[in-house]
Amino acid sequence: MKLISPTDAMFLVGESREHPMHVGGLQLFEPPADAGPDFVADMYRAIAGFGDFQPTFRKHPATFFGGITNIGWTLDDEVDVDYHLRRSGLPRPGRVRELLELTSRIHGSLLDRHRPLWEAYFVEGLSDGRFAIYTKIHHSLIDGVSAQRLMIRTLSADPHDREIRVPWTLAPKRRPARPNTAGSLVRSVTGTASAVAGLAPTTLGLARAALLEQQLTLPYRAPKTMFNVPIGGARRCAAQSWPLARIRAVKAATGVTVNDVVLAMCAGALRAYLEEQNALPETPLVAMVPVSLRSEHEQDAGGNMVGTILCNLATDTADPLRRLEAISSSTRDNKRVFSELPRTQALALSGFLVAGLGLSLVPGVVSSTPPPFNIVISNVPGAREPMYWNGARLDGNYPMSIALDGQALNITLTNNADNLDFGLVGCRRSVPHLQRLLVHLEDSLTDLEKAAVGM
Repeated sequence: MKLISPTDAMFLVGESREHPMHVGGLQLFEPPADAGPDFVADMYRAIAGFGDFQPTFRKHPATFFGGITNIGWTLDDEVDVDYHLRRSGLPRPGRVRELLELTSRIHGSLLDRHRPLWEAYFVEGLSDGRFAIYTKIHHSLIDGVSAQRLMIRTLSADPHDREIRVPWTLAPKRRPARPNTAGSLVRSVTGTASAVAGLAPTTLGLARAALLEQQLTLPYRAPKTMFNVPIGGARRCAAQSWPLARIRAVKAATGVTVNDVVLAMCAGALRAYLEEQNALPETPLVAMVPVSLRSEHEQDAGGNMVGTILCNLATDTADPLRRLEAISSSTRDNKRVFSELPRTQALALSGFLVAGLGLSLVPGVVSSTPPPFNIVISNVPGAREPMYWNGARLDGNYPMSIALDGQALNITLTNNADNLDFGLVGCRRSVPHLQRLLVHLEDSLTDLEKAAVGM
């Protein structure tokens, strides 16, 4: 038996019917041109035959003395692949809409604690001939970034590569130890807790000084919105892809970063959505965003320097260019504060800024305190070239993250060759008509294009 680390135990202890603690991903595949009528069925039978499960895909919490759990892991010697790998068909007309309805239902259900904490769904029945894979795995086993990397390892850049690989057979890659390796946002809270405690006087003093200089956005200064409420257990998922070239064109015309344009695109969509709901606050929304914290002279250095900042989304501004300028200024100023700190203190401050996610699990906190921020917007590194699985092209790769009390909406995106693929997850009760945000994202990007490059 292996003990469960305090970080991993947090995701198990904090889980409830209202707060499923798994990360998910929805992949859409286009079969190869030479695929026969049984291509999808043959794929399912092939992947169901992989029975050599790595430890991550065999673990679930052990139970001691008639009920004590979340202390140690137990590993199943025999994994019931027919339970964990499920074949599903969409009802007619087999649109992406039906696929997302199925994904929403699955993403809102809890994993069985008495079995290894993962499930994969092989979905057929799309009217255009494509098929989909939805996978979810508990956050106590793996974070979203690692899950994304593991998924990419099952794929190939060669469309003629017909070897089938599945995540549960792939051993972890052995990598040299690197300082400050990026992990998930919630995991960063607990991973830097000791650093925050040890450096609190110095770090908070620096934070106060930065705030006085109007450079650093601190938590618990965001307005209360319809997203910052206690949530239910049901979820709604939405997904869409946008050409990366469109975002880069705005970047080139305005001199900002790709992530600044993405944040401005999201900010415009959130403003329009909240206006529709008669719920737009007078003060701007604040997003929690993972960013590179490298200074200019460190751009070619090895290792990683990734943390989290709070960004002013300027949703109180109607003009898209002014909103983009405010967002770019906010990210630049916040990153400057971090670049002037020693590396350990920068990560400690990052942990302090994101700690509100952990506090939201404490009963009563969300209802009695201002939100630390309004929304998490996360850009996860993905594949930079077209990828294939047994010759089937990966058309869409949509990350589905976690909603929490006080954070009823999550936006996560990843690059997929020439596209940016957005996955939205919201509390079904608190965020009505989530799919409208996709329309607003398109309108927001179009407004940015018109204002910046006259398109």
